[in-house]
Amino acid sequence: MADVRAKPSVFTEKFGVFAECLLTGVWIAVASLGVVTYPAAFAAGARHLRRRTGQVGGGWREFAADFRLAVRGGWAAGLAGWGAVAVAWVDVQAVRAGLPGGPLVGAVGLFAVIGLAVAGLRAAAVWAPGDRWRTLLAEAGRRTVLDPGGSFLLVGGAVLVVCSALLIAPLAVPVLGAVAAAAVAVEERHRRR
Repeated sequence: MADVRAKPSVFTEKFGVFAECLLTGVWIAVASLGVVTYPAAFAAGARHLRRRTGQVGGGWREFAADFRLAVRGGWAAGLAGWGAVAVAWVDVQAVRAGLPGGPLVGAVGLFAVIGLAVAGLRAAAVWAPGDRWRTLLAEAGRRTVLDPGGSFLLVGGAVLVVCSALLIAPLAVPVLGAVAAAAVAVEERHRRR
């Protein structure tokens, strides 16, 4: 007798993807504890979600294997990201000190950090084993500028994480997976154009 299984309902399938996003957010948060490992963590999370939405198996072990591969070059991208944050902090201090031109420098610095964060998310969303982070980030920077709609969607996702952290700090952890899913969706949207 053949094994006949009922096809899951659309609700069950979509809710399963949502639950997977939340679990992936926890994995991303744990993998990001290395301070400079956050690009690799997002890359592994995005790849996991691409597998999941493509109906390809995968779990914690595949995530961990992807993370190990992504962190080889991703730590330098993470270090550069922290360098950008440090420069933005200096810009904020210039604004607070009342230096001439401080507000303009502060605004430019803030927009630059936001743009770099979006480019980083976009690069992580398309990462695959063997990809070079420098190339990924350069291409993601171009997509960030050429696809402002997708970029604004990712800024909204980042704002959601910050608001979640401000309201209920533990909620920011699973929401990281939703941001990774948003980055995957934005990149898929851009690819289909």
